[in-house]
Amino acid sequence: MIRITSLELPLDHDSDALLLAVATRLGVEPSGICGFTVFKRSYDARSRSAVKLVYTVDVETELEDGVLERLATDDHVRPTPDMTYRPPAMTPATRQEGALRPVVIGMGPCGIFAGLLLAEMGLRPLILERGKKARERTADTFGFWAGRGLDPESNVQFGEGGAGTFSDGKLYSQIRDPRHCGRKVLTELVEAGARQEILYESRPHIGTFRLVKILEKLRAKIEALGGEIRFRTRVDRLLLDDGAVRGLLLGDGEEIRADQVILAVGHSARDTFEMLRDCGVYVEPKPFSIGLRIEHPQKMIDLCRFGKNAGHPLLGAADYRLSHHCRGPGLEGRSVYSFCMCPGGTVVAAASEPGGVVTNGMSQHDRRERNANSGIVVDITPEADYPGDALAGVALQRRYEALAFTAGGGTYEAPGQLVGDFLARRASSSLGAVSPSYTPGVRLGDLSDCLPEFAIDAIREALPVFDRKLRGFAREDAVLTGVETRTSSPIRIRRGEDGQSVSTRGLFPAGEGAGYAGGILSAGVDGIRAAEAVALAIEAGRGPAGSG
Repeated sequence: MIRITSLELPLDHDSDALLLAVATRLGVEPSGICGFTVFKRSYDARSRSAVKLVYTVDVETELEDGVLERLATDDHVRPTPDMTYRPPAMTPATRQEGALRPVVIGMGPCGIFAGLLLAEMGLRPLILERGKKARERTADTFGFWAGRGLDPESNVQFGEGGAGTFSDGKLYSQIRDPRHCGRKVLTELVEAGARQEILYESRPHIGTFRLVKILEKLRAKIEALGGEIRFRTRVDRLLLDDGAVRGLLLGDGEEIRADQVILAVGHSARDTFEMLRDCGVYVEPKPFSIGLRIEHPQKMIDLCRFGKNAGHPLLGAADYRLSHHCRGPGLEGRSVYSFCMCPGGTVVAAASEPGGVVTNGMSQHDRRERNANSGIVVDITPEADYPGDALAGVALQRRYEALAFTAGGGTYEAPGQLVGDFLARRASSSLGAVSPSYTPGVRLGDLSDCLPEFAIDAIREALPVFDRKLRGFAREDAVLTGVETRTSSPIRIRRGEDGQSVSTRGLFPAGEGAGYAGGILSAGVDGIRAAEAVALAIEAGRGPAGSG
């Protein structure tokens, strides 16, 4: 087949326009096209009055060889690549009866796809998740949002599906993926019930409520393939021998023998980070970002991005991406950017520890809530902002989450401030036309004590710049809510080329918590790679699967 990229058509093109455009680009008659499929569809809204759809199309034609030879210099016409995912070849001995099973700690997207691939290779993984199943976890999380208290083991961060369950189900990533592991992730999600459109939309998402059923189907598939999943099972310690993993100690005192352990715990497993450090696993601090959530009317964002085309069904709720490199005194080298933008969504309470307030964003599948929200965050580094031991970034997170908890009144309400007041350096006392969506609620005041001074100053510098890029962004009554501290893991568990910890053989750090992913898709891909590394280690005898 032939792949055509960057094929532009008007937003409201006729039903046969794509076929005609394909034929024209290839220089053949429409009758010479045997068939085609859309591989990707995006839009170009740089001109609001003339929004274009941009297609990547895979075309079947009997004239393929001649067309490719004639268009050899056209970078947008190439043979369709083979995007079939192929796992490592396994010998029967690797799957021997009685062999110790590989263990996966955590059942977010990284752990799920690591477990799924191990199960597909016949390695009968054991997956341990400290939280609850998705449906029970959703009830606990919505209960917290309704003011019924925080369960530290079942919340936005912990439980089946990981943190991505309550963040819109975004499935886009900029990772390099030459072996098409991401296609494997998307295909499995579609087979489990996600919309077919996620295979070709440029910025696909699932929506939180749909994810619950999808997670249940993925869990059932892993179990049908021989995997075992235990919920409410907490790992308290690694059992090591001469720098190698030999097992795990669980919270109930049970010991599990294991020679290969995939660590897929997510970016908020702070007690696990402490345990790893105490066990002698090499952990280092990593840059991340902190900031605030901002809310605007979604209709305003739609008009800013799409003009007269706002509300078009093919465009849906508009999103945005903004960034600014600071220039003010003491801010040189700092960057401020929008993070985890949620069109037609809500700001949600994302705390996982008592006494802290954390914000995040979430959208349902239809993206029809009244507000758009995103994080407005500032990058920070261990060298400049949290020198010290490997967990200094965790301490910084906890400090500002506790300050936000206090500023919100100590009830998990979040501190908030109107943008106009924030820029004028005065406390807010009443709302304007923008009503905040965060529950349990927002307490207006002054956010300047809820983040480091440099972060507040950087955001104050960035907001007027963003307003010039997206008119109305710094409107007086837009609402800021604090604090956003869980943008990514504050640590990295360094691994070698074989996927194993550089300090601990048999430990395979993976996903967001280990510092190697930044979203559902990239975490799922990293889980697949970790599973491959485990299989190759067993195959090569680097992690011998003993008998048990």
